[in-house]
Amino acid sequence: MRESIIQQKSYAFASRVIKAYKYLVTEQHEFVLYKQLLRSGTSIGTKVEEALAASFTADFINKLNVAAKEACETSYLATSATR
Repeated sequence: MRESIIQQKSYAFASRVIKAYKYLVTEQHEFVLYKQLLRSGTSIGTKVEEALAASFTADFINKLNVAAKEACETSYLATSATR
């Protein structure tokens, strides 16, 4: 089965979040905020994978909604981290 575009993009995003986390921890020495950024940024892809494995349409929609919430949290943390 072919990967969906959302799988590809969420994986690429998680890779970028991991690289950013490594850089920020070594440069900024801030651990709490960046660790949460790492968790929420990589969680998006896991929720997408769970959605694609869902048995029911309602479960699929719910998992994608959770992924969207994780994306909002990640956006908020990234914005807070740069201030």
